[in-house]
Amino acid sequence: MALDSDTLAQLCATLRRFVDEELIPAEAEVAETEAIPGRIVAQMRELGLFGLTAPEDFGGLGLTMEEEVNAIFELGRAAPAFRSMFATNVGIGMQGIAIDGTPEQKAKYLPRLASGELIGSFALTEPEVGSDAGSVRTTARREGDVYVLNGTKRFITNAPHAGLFTVMARTDPAQKGASGVSAFAVERGTPGLALGKPEKKMGQQGAHVCDVIFEDCRVPVSALIGGVEGQGFKTAMKVLDKGRLHIAAACVGLSERILDDMLAYAVGRRQFGKTLADFQLIQAMFADSRADAYAARCMVIDAARKRDAGLNVSVEASCAKMFASEAVGRIADRNVQVHGGNGYIREYRAEQLYRDARLFRIYEGTTQIQQIVIARALVSDARAAAGL
Repeated sequence: MALDSDTLAQLCATLRRFVDEELIPAEAEVAETEAIPGRIVAQMRELGLFGLTAPEDFGGLGLTMEEEVNAIFELGRAAPAFRSMFATNVGIGMQGIAIDGTPEQKAKYLPRLASGELIGSFALTEPEVGSDAGSVRTTARREGDVYVLNGTKRFITNAPHAGLFTVMARTDPAQKGASGVSAFAVERGTPGLALGKPEKKMGQQGAHVCDVIFEDCRVPVSALIGGVEGQGFKTAMKVLDKGRLHIAAACVGLSERILDDMLAYAVGRRQFGKTLADFQLIQAMFADSRADAYAARCMVIDAARKRDAGLNVSVEASCAKMFASEAVGRIADRNVQVHGGNGYIREYRAEQLYRDARLFRIYEGTTQIQQIVIARALVSDARAAAGL
């Protein structure tokens, strides 16, 4: 149910204070220790961040897509590792069950995901299957009342902490494409499920990823999301459209934060007898960054509203994700440039945010995959218009 404007404004104001007073001051600690302090995770639970989009009937806030992106505009202003802690519950780690799960699956898992008691993770990517979701090689062979899973998933966000994995696996080996893929809800501790070592990453320290390995992992038939084989790819696409808008909103939040940092540094730093902010070539970087962030924000809000209206927004979600992720990369690069030598020094945070921003162009579908999605839709529409 949509919030009234005053309630949404109050929620966003609360989230902004949380970011300014708790998250941003803890960024350096998280980057150094590779861990989000327990006190902050507890505050996230108290604020309901793990259940922003979970249905109200299951203990969540039930935010619409437009409300969600407005919340993420605020939360995205902090280093991305913080958002990553709860984002899989808000998005890809929960939405498969929320959208396509059986009533029993929803009742069993959604309340615990919404409260943050259970961390959800989305296991799609594989060592040789990244953006091509239809080429999943992990198998799920039915044997009586169980499925036996075998395969390896790679770069799975929050896997070291997850209690529940949404796993894409091929149930029909005769179907080589997307139609042979199904989705499963697999609990941590299931025999045959193992985790690899957490990866050391270029940026986003404190957000943990690792391999998830299935070796004759036996799960009950009731773990099949929706209870129907061959629907996993469709479930994944529904989840990814929503997830791409969420990521695009996070890029907007970080873009606006970085621009604030850039301006604060430039108005206080003096060179050649005046502040950096007085130099026109520096001002051009401010203007370009503001235009980038503004355009990305507008795209995200427009696509979110269309999704809430029930429209197919696959193209709009890809446009928003592609533009916003590329934009935050440009803005983060300009910020390092404005800081000059200090931009390369850890104390000033510009280099950390530059490294953090780089990942946005890769996960939830690379920029190149978004280009393919957009172009294919345009060509299809053009052929249809021409009667071809």
